Amino acid sequence: MIKYYKLFDLLNRKGMKKTDLLEIISSPTLAKLSKGENVKVDVIEKICIFLNCQPGDIMEYEKTID
Repeated sequence: MIKYYKLFDLLNRKGMKKTDLLEIISSPTLAKLSKGENVKVDVIEKICIFLNCQPGDIMEYEKTID
């Protein structure tokens, strides 16, 4: 499972809010990120360009037990 807590930590460190992402992504996509749901790779790319970071700076893989 992919977790996005690193994204929200990075926003906080940059003095930004989740809603600042609405400049580049839609509200439903922001909701998906907040809920830890899947988003398309182009969304990750847009966020990385916006925040000048790498994908590993905003998300992390967490192994789930089935």
